[in-house]
Amino acid sequence: MSDLPKLSRFNDNVLSKYQIYNSIFTTLPFDTIDNTGVLLPLLHKVCEKGFALGKNPTEIIEHFFKKYQENPTEQEKTDLLFKFIQYIERQVVLFDAIEDAAFPAVNNMDGVGTLRGSKESATLNNKKEELKAYLEDFKVRVVLTAHPTQFYPGSVLGIITDLDEAIQRDDLLLIKKLLAQLGKTPFYKKTKPTPFDEAVSLVWYLEHVFYHSVPKIYNYIQNNIYDGNPMDNEIIDLGFWPGGDRDGNPFVTTEITLNVAERLRQSVLRNYYRDVRRLKRRFTFDGVQEILARIEKRLYKHVVRSYSKVNFSQKILLEELSAAREIISTKHQSLFIEELDDFINKVRIFGFHFATLDIRQDSRVHHAAFTQIVKDLQSIGDTTFPKNYNNLSEEDKVEALSLIKGSIDPSKLTEKISVDTIESMYALKEIQKRNGERGANRYIISNNQTALNVMQTFAMLNLCGFENELPVDVIPLFETVEDLINAEDVMRTLYANRAYRYHLEKRKNKQTIMLGFSDGTKDGGYLMANWGIFKAKEALTKVSREFDIEVIFFDGRGGPPARGGGKTHAFYASLGPTIEDKEIQLTIQGQTISSNFGTKASSQYNLEQLLSSGIKNDIFTKDQLNDKHRELMEDLAANSYQTYVDFKKHPKFLPYLEKMSTLKYYAKTNIGSRPSKRSNSATLDFSALRAIPFVGSWSQLKQNVPGFFGVGTALKKYEDEGKFDEIVDFYNASDFFRTLLENSMMSLTKSFFGLTAYMSEDPEFGAFWNIIHDEYKTTKRLLLKLAGHTELMENFPVGKASIEMREQIVLPLLTIQQFALKQIQELQKNEGNEKELEIYEKMVMRSLFGNINASRNSA
Repeated sequence: MSDLPKLSRFNDNVLSKYQIYNSIFTTLPFDTIDNTGVLLPLLHKVCEKGFALGKNPTEIIEHFFKKYQENPTEQEKTDLLFKFIQYIERQVVLFDAIEDAAFPAVNNMDGVGTLRGSKESATLNNKKEELKAYLEDFKVRVVLTAHPTQFYPGSVLGIITDLDEAIQRDDLLLIKKLLAQLGKTPFYKKTKPTPFDEAVSLVWYLEHVFYHSVPKIYNYIQNNIYDGNPMDNEIIDLGFWPGGDRDGNPFVTTEITLNVAERLRQSVLRNYYRDVRRLKRRFTFDGVQEILARIEKRLYKHVVRSYSKVNFSQKILLEELSAAREIISTKHQSLFIEELDDFINKVRIFGFHFATLDIRQDSRVHHAAFTQIVKDLQSIGDTTFPKNYNNLSEEDKVEALSLIKGSIDPSKLTEKISVDTIESMYALKEIQKRNGERGANRYIISNNQTALNVMQTFAMLNLCGFENELPVDVIPLFETVEDLINAEDVMRTLYANRAYRYHLEKRKNKQTIMLGFSDGTKDGGYLMANWGIFKAKEALTKVSREFDIEVIFFDGRGGPPARGGGKTHAFYASLGPTIEDKEIQLTIQGQTISSNFGTKASSQYNLEQLLSSGIKNDIFTKDQLNDKHRELMEDLAANSYQTYVDFKKHPKFLPYLEKMSTLKYYAKTNIGSRPSKRSNSATLDFSALRAIPFVGSWSQLKQNVPGFFGVGTALKKYEDEGKFDEIVDFYNASDFFRTLLENSMMSLTKSFFGLTAYMSEDPEFGAFWNIIHDEYKTTKRLLLKLAGHTELMENFPVGKASIEMREQIVLPLLTIQQFALKQIQELQKNEGNEKELEIYEKMVMRSLFGNINASRNSA
């Protein structure tokens, strides 16, 4: 089977099986309307044929009812459309489960980009010692975030897992039952999830996937690269945002932060408890059984929250296990020792925290909270801050804040914003006490613009009574094009500050800096965001090396290429020596979690790909841009940026999103706990609009603007000047440039302008729609010309086939959504249509889910 081409394996294991299981699914009798499953394929054909003939979604839906229903009432029409939505949602789940089940068969688990592949390359090139030395320091940190791009309820995740296993065994009877269960299980959440609910959803992945896949990778490295010797480096770290990410989420309270940290602790200890019970069946030897019984008893106590006394830790547990190992090794011929080693490695990797809970807040909130703290303390005669603090220059404020130390009492503060901010910092102390320092030791400042933003946070943390040194990394997040340009000066100021420099010395001379791909793209367009981040990384690497600081870049990456996603491993493998790469840190969100890390096999494969991308960049290749390439990239980014900025300034830009897209429905989906914008303003303000609903709305329109707009115009300039060969040479020579444009091609592949072609005739938005469509056509034509291809993604046939199948599944869903949007526009022209409006708005909202979930192969 593995000798067949990858596309053949995909066709046999995914597409063929989908056709079989879908035919079973569509005949299951689980709804109140007869023949929904029979009618859906007919609607699909009508959609395909209708769009091919240039029909609009309203004409297509009306034609369907005319052809296949006998004088249906309006109620019968809407009922059937809602049933179609339910069916398609579940077809997407079925396809997910089949793709998950086929993952090991379709992907070569020992091939290029895997650890076995890297080890064999190193051995062949006499670089095994170099690889070993590299892995002593190198880490990958995957940070799970609850950004609302896809969230199956826990019940649906369980069905996907069971389906995956049943499909692997070809257990037709069980598959049939599970499909029937799927049909009866609700997807839609009647209420918004709390941040704690989101955390519980993601802990599912930690327990069922990462707890197994991460140690497997660690064990392989230890046994095959370190020849069985112990390693000091965990190699893979896990991070966690739900419950700690306060940025724009008023529902994240200190209580929720503490509850999430406790849930993480209990979850990992519960897994340890299960493992120890299993180990007791193996180690029935004198001396060892007593140790394991003692561990079992202590773990049981600590899994329960009521056992509040903290007298058990990762250190104590490892000491006990080490003593057991010594007895097995010296007295029992190392019998079953590999099973104990596996458990010891789990405890080393996951500690008592499972994943590090990051705290994040916006610099503007910090500034307001901090200003109030200064005011409150000065009003009661407290001398923590100089009396003239508010009149100092920014430079002098930075200096003054570096000296701040103390233990502030939150009850002395008068404003909620200050109390909440300080209490969230005290929560770090509490979590570290229960879960260990790795439980929560990072504070991220989003929308960071100045050194003062960092020092305000640094000062507030130092007011929280941490003994001795501050055991917290302060992490600025640079997002907009302007902030990326200023990032080097901000860090230079901080590195030059004696107190901050001393803090970094105590943190092993490492500084983590986060860069926001998602908001960067929203602000500056696709090419400028990626090039801006690349240049910022180079500048930040240079200034950090100047001060003997090892900078670690933490990338805020989304699912689709428009939010920094795309082919992530290829991106990291292409960065070259001018960018520090001792660690790869990135956020994983929404559908990327389920697509890349949803099963043990896909998780192991994709974590290995990330590890190998760092190895490839550092040991095997040094892809460096030359001066000519930089000049070209600078010019392309500048032209693309200007095109995108002009587009954003178009008077119809925001009205188009408001009236013609699904933007306002994101807030109503109950898919995530965060509001869809940062302000409570009734009018749409671009700066307050979150990147997720922004990118998601373009995706629902199948226009994917943030993933390509401006790219075509930038390339066309070179074509018009007869210099296109220069771009072709650049594309062929640079992994970085090629990966960037291949990700843009993925955005184009997922576009379908036939869906909204009717908008070209719209009296208000027709001209604006044509601007988007023209840029799409230009970008597609020139990217194909550049790559020498006749079709988009033709060099990634499996990814292309998966996207095509998913797009095919949701075609009727997209059509229904556009039909409902058009009905809403018509109904809004007159008053008294509130009841009908409510029905169609619900239809738009419900159709969001299937479309979002179907896009999961976007990273």
